[in-house]
Amino acid sequence: MRLALAEALLGRGRTHPNPIVGAAVVKGSRVIARGHHAAAGLPHAEVNALRAAGAKAKGADLYVTLEPCNHQGRTPPCTETILSAGIRRLFYGSRDPNPNVGGGGARKLKKAGVEVQQVLRDECDAANEAWRKFITTGLPWVVLKAAITLDGKLATVTGDSRWISSDASRALVHQWRNELDAVLVGAGTAKADNPLLTVRDVQNGRNPTRIVLGSLSPRARMRREPGETLVLEGPLPAVLRQIAAGGLTSVLVEGGASVHGAFLREKLWDELRLFIAPRIAGKDALSWAGLEGPAQMSMALQANLTELQRIGDDVLLRLRPA
Repeated sequence: MRLALAEALLGRGRTHPNPIVGAAVVKGSRVIARGHHAAAGLPHAEVNALRAAGAKAKGADLYVTLEPCNHQGRTPPCTETILSAGIRRLFYGSRDPNPNVGGGGARKLKKAGVEVQQVLRDECDAANEAWRKFITTGLPWVVLKAAITLDGKLATVTGDSRWISSDASRALVHQWRNELDAVLVGAGTAKADNPLLTVRDVQNGRNPTRIVLGSLSPRARMRREPGETLVLEGPLPAVLRQIAAGGLTSVLVEGGASVHGAFLREKLWDELRLFIAPRIAGKDALSWAGLEGPAQMSMALQANLTELQRIGDDVLLRLRPA
């Protein structure tokens, strides 16, 4: 199943509004074939793996990270392909949480005589947590990202922020843009920095949908870049529903301070990725979290640290809401 999970990750950033899914066909101790879902409308992971296995799939085991579909969508039911291939045992990771589909893939295969077992559920669920939120709530997975100084500043007193973080940190951000469906900034950041919000120096990279809150100049550089640029207005919950309605399951929020503050204040974030650089900007510099603080520390917003990693000269903190 971990081979199937590694295969699934090849589809990150490319399958929306579908989940990432990987599959492996195994006979005895030998992996015969692997496959993953490459994009919406294209064959599912198990179909690709079974096609690659051909006649060798008969009597083999199939590992797939998500319960096979049992409905007609853009593609036929995967359960039919599995039965036609003669698979002996099915091992799947996550149950299908889609309320409009109702699952049933595992039940159908079991009823048809295929031995069915669920394994590595937590790991498979985690691989698709953005899609699981999207499909059950109608909201995208929201990742806040900021690069700050040791004293928590986003820019100097003059507004200069190039560059707080290291080359290695900025390269990692480009990888995140490649893996997430959309990248979002506020109108202030778009005007001050005139960013491209594209993916650079990533092999086979693709640009996420670029989203600006409020307004964007017709001469903005990002308008000339390949890919889609959207300008959205309204309360954040409504904006997020618009984003999800467009089939975007995840969004990387890159600021600025007022935008980060709004997401924090309204508790509309799922993950925070914070680069801390070994610099000090001083008391009059711009704080990264533009929200009013509480009078008492006991009332301060809390987060749970899930990972700490050194990236170049910086420290990367990954946090979740407490």
